[in-house]
Amino acid sequence: MKKKILFGKLIILFIPWILALAFQSTPVGSYWIAWLGSFFIFFVTLTGKIIPMPDDRAFSEQLMRPIFIVQIIFAGYMCCTSIFYFISLLGYRYFTLTNPFFFADDFALQTVAQCQRYYVLGHAAFASGIICFMKYPVKSKYYIANDKLANNLLIIALITFPVSLFFLKLPGLAQFYFQYSSLSFISGTLALAFAIPLQKLTNTLICLALYGFNFYAALTSGFKEPIIISVLILGIFLYPNYKKIVITVFVPALLLLFTFLPTYVNSFRAQAWSGDETFDAASQIALDAALNNDSKDDTNWGFLVYRFSEIGMFTDFVRSTPEKVDFYKLQLVEQSAITIVPRVFWPSKPSTEELIMERVYDAGVVSTVSNVSAKPAFIVDAYLSYGSIGIIIFLFIYGAVAQLISIKAEKLFGGYIFGTALIFSGLFQIFWRGLSFEFLVNSVFWSYFSMLAIFKILRYTNILKLRA
Repeated sequence: MKKKILFGKLIILFIPWILALAFQSTPVGSYWIAWLGSFFIFFVTLTGKIIPMPDDRAFSEQLMRPIFIVQIIFAGYMCCTSIFYFISLLGYRYFTLTNPFFFADDFALQTVAQCQRYYVLGHAAFASGIICFMKYPVKSKYYIANDKLANNLLIIALITFPVSLFFLKLPGLAQFYFQYSSLSFISGTLALAFAIPLQKLTNTLICLALYGFNFYAALTSGFKEPIIISVLILGIFLYPNYKKIVITVFVPALLLLFTFLPTYVNSFRAQAWSGDETFDAASQIALDAALNNDSKDDTNWGFLVYRFSEIGMFTDFVRSTPEKVDFYKLQLVEQSAITIVPRVFWPSKPSTEELIMERVYDAGVVSTVSNVSAKPAFIVDAYLSYGSIGIIIFLFIYGAVAQLISIKAEKLFGGYIFGTALIFSGLFQIFWRGLSFEFLVNSVFWSYFSMLAIFKILRYTNILKLRA
């Protein structure tokens, strides 16, 4: 009976897609219904209208669980960022009409509305996958002593950082570098959030040094995402103990980052990647440009329209498949299975980048002579496989796998702190991004392997104890 009730409630998540589909002859209206539909899905899922939220912890103390952080970042980025591209098609720059005699391209509007309907359909399927496997509280046979949490988190951060550098030096195993580097950052940031309220001065200073190093690495990476994630994660971990400070400091800080980062990153890449300046010098030049550049407004608008959202590239794929290029069916899944084999064991393994770019070239998204990398997002690969049905199937699996791994981590590591906040968020951060099939499957498979290995080590060292 409960399963029938849950199934009936899950249908509610698909109402925005059904409504948007009913209004598809009016592309502007259909787009708005689909776009606002994602906010409806956020509301009914995060307020417990579909299924009650876990009550084993306070709301502020479980934000790293998939229903919260993964849904907000993954689905939020996928579904909500297209608004700037859409209003630019209507002739707006920010929220000002640039030309009162502007006529929108009806075909372009129809394609964007179609893609937005796919987005809200994917969001509904993804949320359904999470909800169907949300079973809390999680019972674990293991535990970590509460009085040792802060120290253990710091130790893990200090150990996993050199481990990540070790894997970076090994040919064919660089993927483990990214896993353990991310785990070190999450562990150090979580340790900092524990050390501050406990007034552990030594721990706090070490964690601040680790955080500062990671933030510097983010600034000199040439990408916006690591910088934003660095600030976001610290804010989330501090939020349970310092709610007012986080709201008044971190929320404005994130808004400022979105304002200045496009100019900063563009300037940094121009200086550092060309070899004209060192990373330190390029970072300083980029910072000056972000703070003083009069053209920042143009840079930001271009970023919001063409880089912040991937809907422009999605429309290219939709126009070519299946009209010019047939659906790939299980081909992308088969290619994903190939990528699991480490290159150290298969030196002649096909390049993952080249496998992915083949479908980009086939769709005419970029030219084969171009140096641009335009890898499709997860939902695009789902569409390229089987169209709408592919989006429902693969996005449901996406949400279900993320939720199941999070629960498995809590079972293995004694609960939320070590299980979801540390291990799941550290090793499986790729769920936040929604990359191409090949990258996602490879990363999740080996991250799961790493999770089991870390569990064995913590059990062997008796950090993770068996409950009596």
